[in-house]
Amino acid sequence: MGKKTKKPGKGKEKTERKTAKAEEKKARRESKKVSPEDDIDAILLSIQKEEAKKKEIHVEENAPRPSPRSNCSLNINPLKETEMILYGGEFYNGTKTYVYGDLYRYDVNKGDWKLVSSPNSPPPRSAHQAVAWKNYLYIFGGEFTSPNQERFHHYKDFWMLDLKTNQWEQLNYKGCPSPRSGHRMVLYKHKLVVFGGFYDTLREVRYFNDLYVFDLDTFKWQEIKPTPGCLWPSARSGFQLFVHQDDIYLYGGYSKEISSDKNSSEKGIVHSDMWVLDPKTWVWNKVKKGGMPPGPRAGFSMSVHKNRAVLYGGVVDMETEGDVLMSLFLNELYGFQLDIHRWYPLELRKEKSTKDKIKKIKNEETHVPLDNSDDPMEVVTNDEDENMDCDIDDISSSMEKNIKVNGAEVAVKSNSKTHESNSKVLTPCSTLEEVVKPCGRINASMVVGKDTLYIYGGMMEIRDQEITLDDLYALNLSKLDEWKCLIPASESEWVEASEDDEEDDDDDDEDSEDENEEKDDSDEDEDEEDDDDMEAQNDGVLGDAVAIIKGEGKKLRRKEKRARIEQIRASLGLSDSQRTPTPGEALKDFYKRTNGYWQMAAYEHTAHTGKELRKDGFDLAESRYKELKPILDELAILEAEQKAEEAEGPETSNSRKKGTKKNKHLGSK
Repeated sequence: MGKKTKKPGKGKEKTERKTAKAEEKKARRESKKVSPEDDIDAILLSIQKEEAKKKEIHVEENAPRPSPRSNCSLNINPLKETEMILYGGEFYNGTKTYVYGDLYRYDVNKGDWKLVSSPNSPPPRSAHQAVAWKNYLYIFGGEFTSPNQERFHHYKDFWMLDLKTNQWEQLNYKGCPSPRSGHRMVLYKHKLVVFGGFYDTLREVRYFNDLYVFDLDTFKWQEIKPTPGCLWPSARSGFQLFVHQDDIYLYGGYSKEISSDKNSSEKGIVHSDMWVLDPKTWVWNKVKKGGMPPGPRAGFSMSVHKNRAVLYGGVVDMETEGDVLMSLFLNELYGFQLDIHRWYPLELRKEKSTKDKIKKIKNEETHVPLDNSDDPMEVVTNDEDENMDCDIDDISSSMEKNIKVNGAEVAVKSNSKTHESNSKVLTPCSTLEEVVKPCGRINASMVVGKDTLYIYGGMMEIRDQEITLDDLYALNLSKLDEWKCLIPASESEWVEASEDDEEDDDDDDEDSEDENEEKDDSDEDEDEEDDDDMEAQNDGVLGDAVAIIKGEGKKLRRKEKRARIEQIRASLGLSDSQRTPTPGEALKDFYKRTNGYWQMAAYEHTAHTGKELRKDGFDLAESRYKELKPILDELAILEAEQKAEEAEGPETSNSRKKGTKKNKHLGSK
């Protein structure tokens, strides 16, 4: 809409109206400051008074499981390798944020929780750091968020928990880092090394790249300052810091910078660089990413197992047409070989007995002779024809995602059981073994105990709902055979915001817009009313895929349909040609084209060569092919339909452009 011609005398009236509007909003902001739910000092004082009432340590045996949470800490007890220690975290239910200060101990073998309550405990927090050494657990920093997320309090306190007595002690020593959260702290020999993080001042977010060391023998802090001209990582939070032998590695992270446009808006940066720190000289050097590194992402987790670091999860945010922001929550595993600095994907491999069992079932039910060929290039059946036997319900069933949100199911299950049928002959879709793996997430807690990787909690999004998790998964890193769900996810609470809350959010958005539009000469003073919300969709990214494939997605406008197709492709890793069959590509051709990728992935955890390596690589490729083939076939049909619709003519719509979704989770704690 073009500018209107100004009328004489209207400029003064317009200025007065804007001034009155600004004063009204300022008064509203001031009133929020005194809200009891946002008075952090009063909240923390109340918590402190309650803590003072505790007189003795109490351990509740066989306690109920912890509530769903993210940004908590999880550590292996150095005194007992089969016990994990969970502390703190946060939960958001759509209207309120809850921050925890509870301490749990989980016995992996027995599968039971202990809830520990002690006098003089730290105040509740999330996005802190915890390191276990000898018989102590050390905690530094973190943040407390008001229920309405209007105020933040960053900690710089330092605590020590005696794992033998469950007694807390606050360590007050000079020279500690400034208040922060989203930082990282690791143990190198007898020293705690702290780097980075962020501090929210309400008006701006400050990111750090300072380096501090705490000596556990002398109990002294030391700041390591960069020398002129030296290499040094940029300021960031939400990165990963891990130790291997005499090296400390830093990977990824997130920060914001002021863009150079006229509005001086903030721009998020997802870092994907890697650094190595020599703790003897405190010199940083960049690490060249060799092999097949993961794509840029935020909110991922990393742990070290023997000679490699393992990366899991994270989120990628993509802006699509119409200013729609889509968040893709990943559940990929990557390995980083620490001795040769090479990245590679960690693909799970099937046990031979399981494969033989599946082949036997296929042979018995479909009366196809079992192929005993040893050459993986020859062990190719008519998979392309077999997949055509799967009806749309079978495909949808194989893509179901069990996410429970107020009654709906959270764990990823691919190739799940098909619907009941009167036929006794099983199709290939129904004979495939159910594969259990954790769903994509960010800010999960991840540790390695002996040879086992544990992943607990975290957060993901479905539509505009944040789903906070409380599930626990385990994976044997030596076998890499299967994920085991030790604790399934419970139902996640979500409270829809009231209209008043939404109006407050709209007012906050208007505040920032008005600040950027003071120079605008437009005479439009009244805000346009929002259009009606879109109709509710099925839960889950894969659930969306099912809805579209089954024809339920045709209510979407074309732009949104295109965006949804891209989201499905990205969420399944379909953009990676090395791991994805092309439309109509047979299994044999897919493996021939990508065998280098699969053999490298297989070699990293089998060390086989020659014929054995080719067969291992083929097994991985076959598993991926059968997982994606039905989905790719249906996506091809969907894309063909979309092209046909677009050929019919442009879509007519008077809908307003959707605003960009607030990118909250990329604050990357």
